[in-house]
Amino acid sequence: MSLKKIFPFLTWLPLVKNSWKDDLIAGITGTIIVIPQAVAFAMIAGLPPVYGFYTAMITPIIAALFGSSYHLISGPTTTSSIVVFAVISKFANPESELEAFISLAIVLSFMAGVIKLLMGLAKMGKLVNFVSHSVVIGFAAGAGILIAFKQLKHVFGIEVPLGSSFYEIINYIIVHIQETNLYVLGVALGTLLLAFLIKKIKYISRLYMLIAMILGSVLAILLGGNLHGIETVGHVPSNLPPFKVPDFNFEDMRLLTTGAITLALLGLVEAVSIARAVALHSHQKLDNNREFIGQGLSNIISSFFSSYASSGSFTRSGVNYQAGAKTPLSAIISAIGLMIVVLFFAKYASYLPKPAMGGIILLVGYNLIDFHHIKQIIKSSKREFIVLMVTLLGTLFLELETALFLGILISLFFYLEKTSKPNIAVFGKNKDEKFLNVIRDETAKECPQVKIIRIDGSIYFGAVEGISSYFSDLYEKNESKHLLIISGGINFIDLAGAEWLSQEVLKWQKRDGGIYFVGLKIISQDILQKGGFVKTIGAENIFKDKNTAITTIYKKLDQAICTNCEVKIFNECK
Repeated sequence: MSLKKIFPFLTWLPLVKNSWKDDLIAGITGTIIVIPQAVAFAMIAGLPPVYGFYTAMITPIIAALFGSSYHLISGPTTTSSIVVFAVISKFANPESELEAFISLAIVLSFMAGVIKLLMGLAKMGKLVNFVSHSVVIGFAAGAGILIAFKQLKHVFGIEVPLGSSFYEIINYIIVHIQETNLYVLGVALGTLLLAFLIKKIKYISRLYMLIAMILGSVLAILLGGNLHGIETVGHVPSNLPPFKVPDFNFEDMRLLTTGAITLALLGLVEAVSIARAVALHSHQKLDNNREFIGQGLSNIISSFFSSYASSGSFTRSGVNYQAGAKTPLSAIISAIGLMIVVLFFAKYASYLPKPAMGGIILLVGYNLIDFHHIKQIIKSSKREFIVLMVTLLGTLFLELETALFLGILISLFFYLEKTSKPNIAVFGKNKDEKFLNVIRDETAKECPQVKIIRIDGSIYFGAVEGISSYFSDLYEKNESKHLLIISGGINFIDLAGAEWLSQEVLKWQKRDGGIYFVGLKIISQDILQKGGFVKTIGAENIFKDKNTAITTIYKKLDQAICTNCEVKIFNECK
């Protein structure tokens, strides 16, 4: 194994001598962007703001060194944060049991990292392809709504009971709406409005969250701050992430296993999806397995530095690419920049008002709802819409991991249900002497002795019943003794399919006919060859082209019928 396989940063390190200026600018931009996000995401996870900073310092460096994408920025994200809160809050209250909550969050990060790493080493990168686009969009939309509603206590200044569900939050806010603190509401809505306005200003739009939070803090001071119940995030330690071995308690780890799997799977889907989205513009070739390893190592190593679970950030990755980053050095510069800010300017973060953060997080939640793709799904596919809605509603009313797995299962069910019914078209020859689907042209005529069909789809265990039923009808209701299958659309044949196919061939041969194949792919022939099914089917009945097949089959036809036939669709007939 080459050193570049073990240490992928050796691949891009030589490029730095020409790109360091671009990476420096992108890195500094990333530092500014991550400051408000780190605080907001830590709050979403139920953790003190400093843990958002710790996570944004360590994970980007490890992911940059060992990942695949040149532009992906890792760190705290909305999705990871909300999953961390949902998983840990079952076992510890973040307000009354903060130490235990933090400890479990760090152990959860380590466990998710180990799962990601093992999946990468086992080359399971293709697994993320089984999480459909609709599941991701539905989960993100549900998470966005959930995030927004969980911040309403900071927006209205109403003490919503801890651990309240989505429905309970709505109900509690409605019942206690008269308790709203208008000063708190003013700061939250003011910050939200400022963020919307600043985002529309071209030259400072990238910094809209940071500027809105600063102005929101000024607004809170002008309104009287703590005198009117406007809480701040409190003391933020001015130090680098401390090295501390996570508390590996077997019982805790057993309880967190399901959550760790969910977190790992979601984090990988998120990271790989973002890396792919950026790669569409950068034209970089990605390695999913390498990305899995990078994400896994970043979670494992960072957990020893008081960091919680992380993944790829769409916002920061997009900004990183647009700011001109050429190599992962920009992610490392961004992390180092944040270390400098925390060391020398942490005291200013302690003045951030929670209502201002609540207003910003409302916007974060709103941005997670991909209205464009949701409209596209509604218009294009009922099945995909069902998958989206099940995942979205599941995210709101069920456990997050249940919602995710439910969405994946339903999308896989629809996929299997669709592939279990391959399209089968009947072919004939039209007046222009062209073979085509008889449904497409009423003038197309069929040979009375040879049925020609085309199968579009795989012949596998899930599809055998449907295809078998079609063939039974064909056998019983059709006088043709010979069946020619145009096989270019058969993607693969599994063992169940091969066994059924060989039995079907024998059935047709018993009535002095046969089944013949044209254009059967090598991959489809593989199981037939290895399983010995070709002996039953007959190698002489598998043809490369249609003309050779028809010439061979014609010799087996009843010539008496051919003499009186008025159709004569084959050249041999004439």
